[in-house]
Amino acid sequence: MTVFSSEYRVGEDEHKRGKGYTVAAVLCAVALVALGVVTLLIGRKTAYEKDTVPGFEKAIEEGRYDDALDIYRGIQDEVLQASPENQSSNSVRIQMLDDMENIVRVRVDSICDRVIESRYVLTYVDINFLDSMQELTGSVVSERMYGICEQFLLGKTEKPVVMYFFEQMQPVGNFSATANPLLRELDYIETATGDVQTAEAALEKGDYVAAVKKYTQVNSGYEGFVGDYCDQRIASIKQTMYEPMMAEGEHMLQTYKFYSAEQLFSDLAVIFPEDEMIKSNLLTATSHTSEVKEYRGQIEVICVRSLIADKEIAFSSRLRSNDTGLYLTTYEFEKILENLYARDYVLVDPENLIEASDPTFLLERNLQVPKGKKPLVVVIENLQYSASAYDCGTCRRLVLNDENQVCGEYVNAAGETIVSRTAEAIGILDVFVQKHPDFTFDGAKGIISVSGYEACFGYVVAADEIDDRNSALTFANMPQIDPNNDDIDYARAKVTDIANVLKDNGWKFASCTYSYIEDCRNTEKAEIELDTKKWVDQIGSLFGEVHMLVYPNGNYINGTDERAVFLKNNGFRIFFGGGATPYYTYGDNYLYLDRAMMSYKTLTRKAYVDLFDYKDIIDPAREQNNENGEG
Repeated sequence: MTVFSSEYRVGEDEHKRGKGYTVAAVLCAVALVALGVVTLLIGRKTAYEKDTVPGFEKAIEEGRYDDALDIYRGIQDEVLQASPENQSSNSVRIQMLDDMENIVRVRVDSICDRVIESRYVLTYVDINFLDSMQELTGSVVSERMYGICEQFLLGKTEKPVVMYFFEQMQPVGNFSATANPLLRELDYIETATGDVQTAEAALEKGDYVAAVKKYTQVNSGYEGFVGDYCDQRIASIKQTMYEPMMAEGEHMLQTYKFYSAEQLFSDLAVIFPEDEMIKSNLLTATSHTSEVKEYRGQIEVICVRSLIADKEIAFSSRLRSNDTGLYLTTYEFEKILENLYARDYVLVDPENLIEASDPTFLLERNLQVPKGKKPLVVVIENLQYSASAYDCGTCRRLVLNDENQVCGEYVNAAGETIVSRTAEAIGILDVFVQKHPDFTFDGAKGIISVSGYEACFGYVVAADEIDDRNSALTFANMPQIDPNNDDIDYARAKVTDIANVLKDNGWKFASCTYSYIEDCRNTEKAEIELDTKKWVDQIGSLFGEVHMLVYPNGNYINGTDERAVFLKNNGFRIFFGGGATPYYTYGDNYLYLDRAMMSYKTLTRKAYVDLFDYKDIIDPAREQNNENGEG
């Protein structure tokens, strides 16, 4: 057995280690040399790339157009010959080509702009540049020729300007290949201008269907430039319109606007004949529509106040108020709807009776309703929720639930806060339409009139309301409030949110004056003017454009009266007075209708026998607690 000394082993390890260091050193040296070569090559390449575009630009500035073209075409050949694996280098070359093309484009555009804008005459230098740079200038000038023809088609430039531009450009190089066909079509372009502008005007208004229809009509009569332009616009509009119009149509279905949805999806079916979703939505719409006809008879308008939601508060001997006769219970309102539905009434929007786009005059429009139906307008009176009515069991305010539905909120006899969709006329009518979609014509619901007296939807939305609100709270034996500006801003935001949901679901809004003027007929003009300004600024600003006014207590002002003229000049065009029998008339720039007030006190009126059976309407809870009589 051979034994090696420790000294020998150490020497052997050092020998091996030294040998390893030598190999490593050699490898490092090779790597450094290679890195140096690569760095040098990259440096040269970068320098080459940095010098190419400036060299191209300098050649153009010095009039060496052949040299400039050689530079451009050389890079273009490198791009075409580059291997797919060398994409990073290729992207740099492509950018270089773009930079060079842009240099040419800027100069060509400058020349063209001067020709178009100031009748500039091309110089020898211009012609030499445009002619010598061949495909680079040719592509830009061709674009400008098509562009100016497009501007002419759209009515944005005059024919003499177009003619002069072609006169200057046509003799240069091979530009005549583009110019001559377009020149031959100028008369056709001029003929199509009016129709194309009509299509574009519809598009600007967001009426995609009308735009496509018009462009399709134009396209059927033209070929060449006009036909190609129409094809491009139709394709572009179709791509733009599809998603928003599908969303709009589907929202119409969700909000019972079946007649509008039928029209929209019918139009879309022509434009997109193979689309199965459009066919399905059209089928859904048509399954809820029927033949419509022009209606010439009277229009029934019924009006209710906020409803009695808590009958125990309203009718118990301990809590009973003498004013409950002014209100319907939720039960009674729903029974009225059932009776009206059974008698073939259908909800309509009174704004469909007028054409009021011009503020100076109003046109009469004939109302369309489904065959066999009679029109009905529902008005909810002064939905501000006065604290003085709390002891009648009414709601205290409107709120939105987790499903973004409008609900009434009230405090019951046990002191519990209750939020219910069917605690107020709004939710009751919405739910009724869900059960009976044919109770509404194209999604119409009702009109909510609002004042600024004390609150709006139960929220104090202006400093002017605070004193009145506190007076009512004192009357109701409740603590007063002291809202600051932040509180008022929050309340205004809440009312706006609720109003937007209501509008989205077919509800409309009306003023019933800011201070709920009890007798407008005998109120001075100065007071009407001040009151209207406050309503517009403090209340109307929460609801957008409002064109209807409900006179408190039905005390209307004659339409030719200077006070009524003032109201019309402030945007109000439909006015509601009061009367048990249906009546409407067109006046000087306005429409007037009577409304029939629905309350416990008025339900027995003979005028209402065609609307409902009185005995079927009265809430049993009211009758059971009627020993003390209604107030």
